Amino acid sequence: AEEAREALGEASGLQAVLALDQRLAEGATREASEARGLPFVLEPLPPPPQLTPEHVAPLLKAAEGIAKPALFQCASGKRAEAVMGLHLARMAGCGSGQEALALSREEGLGYVDHPALAAWVAAAFDGRNGDPGLVFKQLFDLEGGSSTYTYLLADAETKEAVLIDPVLEQVGRDLAVAERLGLRLLYGINTHCHADHVTGTGELKRRVPGLRSVISRAAGARADVLVEDGERIRFGGYELEVRATPGHTDGCVTYVLRRRQGPAAAFTGDALLIGGCGRTDFQQGSSAALYESVHSRIFSLPDDTVVLPAHDYKGQLSSTVGREKSSNPRLSKSLEEFNQLMADLKLSYPKKIDVALPANLACGMQG
Repeated sequence: AEEAREALGEASGLQAVLALDQRLAEGATREASEARGLPFVLEPLPPPPQLTPEHVAPLLKAAEGIAKPALFQCASGKRAEAVMGLHLARMAGCGSGQEALALSREEGLGYVDHPALAAWVAAAFDGRNGDPGLVFKQLFDLEGGSSTYTYLLADAETKEAVLIDPVLEQVGRDLAVAERLGLRLLYGINTHCHADHVTGTGELKRRVPGLRSVISRAAGARADVLVEDGERIRFGGYELEVRATPGHTDGCVTYVLRRRQGPAAAFTGDALLIGGCGRTDFQQGSSAALYESVHSRIFSLPDDTVVLPAHDYKGQLSSTVGREKSSNPRLSKSLEEFNQLMADLKLSYPKKIDVALPANLACGMQG
């Protein structure tokens, strides 16, 4: 008990505790946390021989949801370091396992010398980009509360880059990453007219001379480039194919990236989420249209196509077309079942829609 109190006392400004062992929840650590009035979260994590990819998302969700600074704790400290490595890599937008481990080394996390733990962390970030010629960053909006994924893509040779679904409050972060990598941003791209956050494209245009904003013509919003189904957006030696996928809104599109190596990637916006889909009860939404869009324009892609949505609320990073076709709890059903399921959701009114929608119709320009 005394050791637990000392450990918590040494952590200046501590706001929460994330425990990875059941025994910590039943012993002195929990008692010491409660004595200090600290939130105590238990997310059990087995030792390395039993670690699986399925453990990653709940841990990322738990790490995302607690106040910082937080103490991550387990019996030896190594699994706690690995979870910290997962969280830091997600917040940094790491595009590969190698990049995630490099960041952990920079932060002095000793788990990187434990082969099984290092392999487990690396595997969580591999699979989304197997093309060495493509710079890939998957950045997450935690502070703003929208749980938006913003994607920074660039040709590693020409340094020409695009941002997909930027968030206003994260523009500084995105530009810092692009500057650190020596990239030249050509486009700020939206998958649709968002209702839960203000797009960052307006602020990007203000801060990056020559950058052009992009949205679907069907969205009815203002932008420099209004794209339609079948058109392509080029950066360096890469291009994004525009596929109209209405249903969440009239103007939703999916951007498909054909890579030089590895499977294609589909940036699906809110049309297709990991194990879900966008709501269809406002902004010209239609469950029948969404079902048809996803099945004909996304599920028609090769099964190994990587699915990269605009949001995730469960700590998940990516999926595949094959996985979503077979197991998506909504879209693997019949059309009739899907329509009924969506009609029964009874979702609350989006908190930021009255601010976000008018701003986004004007390319994120406010005031």
